[in-house]
Amino acid sequence: MSEEFALQGIALSKAYEQGGNELIVLDGLELEVEPAQRLAILGRSGSGKSTLLHILGGLADADSGEVWVRGQCLSAMNSAQRAAFRNRHLGFVYQLHHLLPEFSALENVAMPLLLGKIAPAEAMAQAAEMLSAVGLSQRDSHKPSQLSGGERQRVAIARALVARPAVVLADEPTGNLDRRSAEAVFELMVALGESTGTAFVVVTHDESLAQALGRQLVLEDGQLHELQRA
Repeated sequence: MSEEFALQGIALSKAYEQGGNELIVLDGLELEVEPAQRLAILGRSGSGKSTLLHILGGLADADSGEVWVRGQCLSAMNSAQRAAFRNRHLGFVYQLHHLLPEFSALENVAMPLLLGKIAPAEAMAQAAEMLSAVGLSQRDSHKPSQLSGGERQRVAIARALVARPAVVLADEPTGNLDRRSAEAVFELMVALGESTGTAFVVVTHDESLAQALGRQLVLEDGQLHELQRA
């Protein structure tokens, strides 16, 4: 597929067995995300938004269809290839920050680079630069338990972006934050996305966040539909 897209989902289908019945979550779904594009995916609870995000990130398999990232087919890779590719080209931000509690903010941000076999000194230098970009250079030695909720989420964003991925996939990234912290985290995602050329695909129930992202899609009956607001 074309490298003009940061991410493509092609004819993605996924169903689960539920109470003896087949529950179709994705039904031939199509998605194209351009470099540096920001889009929100909305939908009712249980519509499959998180499932879609996991499939796009190579964390789960579709029953059929393909995921392409920067012109490479993620679906065709084995588990080891997929893990290495995911670490280099995809970033993840969740409602819960998933920082490693025993490591400092700096070490948490550097982790994707260290896993990617970047020399420790270079990994720490790049992590320090990204922590500075999110305004936490003075908190680099602090562990997650010593940081506020908003600060932890900013560290998580720095970690997601440190390898300059093609796409960051975010699942309710502001769901646990107060409005002021949520707005600050959103503004940070936008600014860093623009400076790195990274695209953002954000699952959210927050309509103000969705509107601010720009492109809005609704997942309904296994398909994505463009949301046009008056």
